Amino acid sequence: MIALTLAEITAAVGGDLRVAGEDTTETVVDGLVDTDSRTMGPGSIFVAKPGAETDGHRFVGAAADAGAVLAIVEHPVDVAVSQIVVPDAVAALGALAKEVVARVRAGGDLRIVGITGSNGKTTTKNFLARILEAEGETVAPVKSFNNEVGAPVTMLRVTESTRFLVSEFGAAAPGSIAHLAGLVEPDVAVVLMVGMAHAGGFGGIEATAKAKAELVAAARVPGTAVLNIDDARVAAMRDLADSRGLRTVGFGQGPAADVRAHDIEVSASGTACVVEVDGERLPLRLRVLGAHHVSNALAAIAAAHVLGVAPADAVARLETVEIAERWRMQPLGSDRVRIINDAYNASPDSMAAALRTLAQITGPDERTVAVLGAMSELGESAGEEHDRIGLLAVRLNIRRIVVVGPEARRLYLAAVGEGSWDSEAVHLPDQDAAFEYLRTELRDGDRVLVKSSNSVGLRHLGDRLGELFS
Repeated sequence: MIALTLAEITAAVGGDLRVAGEDTTETVVDGLVDTDSRTMGPGSIFVAKPGAETDGHRFVGAAADAGAVLAIVEHPVDVAVSQIVVPDAVAALGALAKEVVARVRAGGDLRIVGITGSNGKTTTKNFLARILEAEGETVAPVKSFNNEVGAPVTMLRVTESTRFLVSEFGAAAPGSIAHLAGLVEPDVAVVLMVGMAHAGGFGGIEATAKAKAELVAAARVPGTAVLNIDDARVAAMRDLADSRGLRTVGFGQGPAADVRAHDIEVSASGTACVVEVDGERLPLRLRVLGAHHVSNALAAIAAAHVLGVAPADAVARLETVEIAERWRMQPLGSDRVRIINDAYNASPDSMAAALRTLAQITGPDERTVAVLGAMSELGESAGEEHDRIGLLAVRLNIRRIVVVGPEARRLYLAAVGEGSWDSEAVHLPDQDAAFEYLRTELRDGDRVLVKSSNSVGLRHLGDRLGELFS
């Protein structure tokens, strides 16, 4: 974080300062800001966030012992460290992030990109960060830090020398993206897609589209909206961008795209295509598996181009990315038995894309195996969407369909109903049962996809299988 006095921090968060030891209102703090006491070090700021399972106020002492010099709390704690008492610690975290980013922006050349979408946010964020870091100091989220805590924690990592801030915005509810994007007012607003992920929590896909459009509504004017024109709901956000005076750059495979991909080829070694920007044709070979990642790459190239990066440079840097993120189409195992661990998250769109990738990268003498768990947060559409994935797996001729957990049983029943029988489809109660089954079932030449929502935890099963067959 940039250097601020305790008085300045107190004013930013609207709290009541209680100094400790030799501190005064003019004591300067410039360390890490976080809600996790385990990340604290000398000069850091600990935000005591109440939680469903534990309360951050219990760890103020541990944070101070680790070097924290300030705690933002909702009530005073009997620990010898300066404290700012606020009504809401998470709101204070966001307010501090807003103040810090505003100061850096006012005093330098900071450019901010916001990314949202039902799928692909983290991959696109990583792609764009790889492109921009060669241009100057770039701050981007760790993992999927995209909520009311993770996004401000990332924002607070900017300093006077930061040139680019890449923010990833998830939506827990309507208004979430508006709030988070409003903290920084991105210069570039990237909307990837509107899908069924989390649609149950929003009341349907149209409400989800409205929530994603909040990013375009929060973008800084003048600024740019980078929109996926292959997605009709995202493309329709052009009207909102126009009404606000934003420039629009479209990406996709259609002829109207400003940043366009064609001749897409998927193999076990990666994904190749030709990228066309301003009439220039550039071959791109991603090491990341899956045709669906081409759209993420296009979004990153388009956003970087808006920020002044030559498309040829962007393409060259993307080709150095080995995996999108841990547990996202991550190759494990060996050439003998290849495990693709894509179980960090799952929606109907990402599940379908992963299954198609599995089918595309498997040779005629190899066998496809899909290990599938439940997709969460689909609301009333859950049953229908699990049916659809079961049917798709059979129609893609996936040779072994291994369904894990009671919540995914309907996927299994749909596969059986579509004609996957005689042990081609099995339903197992949990990860341990699945591991025991697969350790004897898998054989040389198998290509195995492990896919589920994060809450199901099949990513750990994928790791175990990767280690077993490495």
